[in-house]
Amino acid sequence: MRGTLEVKEKLQIFRLTGLLDAFSEPTFRKVVSDHIEAGPPHVVLDLSTIDFIDSSGLGALVQVTKLSQNKQGSVQIVTNPRVTQTVKLVRLEKFLHLHNSLAEAIAATTEG
Repeated sequence: MRGTLEVKEKLQIFRLTGLLDAFSEPTFRKVVSDHIEAGPPHVVLDLSTIDFIDSSGLGALVQVTKLSQNKQGSVQIVTNPRVTQTVKLVRLEKFLHLHNSLAEAIAATTEG
């Protein structure tokens, strides 16, 4: 997994590529959690170019979402069909906030 981070006044945007699986999950969870603890608690995870996500990756998404909520923030996820299908398969679509575009995810963050 590779990625970039853009920090704005009230928002952090992570753009990620590659695989979010058992091998990359610990690093993903630590990096995103550390940034939520240190920076703005509102996070957009752009997973639109992620190739694969497994149950470990889903668990990490739940954990960083709960951490952000505990800091009065939110996590908005820009998704692609593969990610959406995996999230819906385990019925997490009501807990994880999925969006089709980065603009839509940023708008959802600023509305809340």
